[in-house]
Amino acid sequence: MKTLTMMKPLLSKYLLALLALLTLSLSAWALSLQEAKALGLVGETPGGYLEAVSEASDEVAALVQQINDQRSAEYQRIAAKNKISVHDVEQLAGKKAIEKTAPGLYVKIGGRWQTK
Repeated sequence: MKTLTMMKPLLSKYLLALLALLTLSLSAWALSLQEAKALGLVGETPGGYLEAVSEASDEVAALVQQINDQRSAEYQRIAAKNKISVHDVEQLAGKKAIEKTAPGLYVKIGGRWQTK
């Protein structure tokens, strides 16, 4: 009995470490924007937003939504600051994003996906 009582704190520490490691591992499995682009899952559009290149998994759809929500908020901030339309900011951002897209990644031109 004495040995079991002495092992409880040690066992507890190992369980906490294992739980922390598992949590970090799960977050590392989350898909990043760069990974999604490199895998050909998402691409840039002339409207300044990301889109899934083909039917998206829940993870890809969530990533696209998260990034596009952040972009939309930033476009609105820029438009208000410069007293221009959000549409104009979106179009300029889309043009720049397509220009900056690395060769081999997807961009939407004329309504069709192509690799740059």
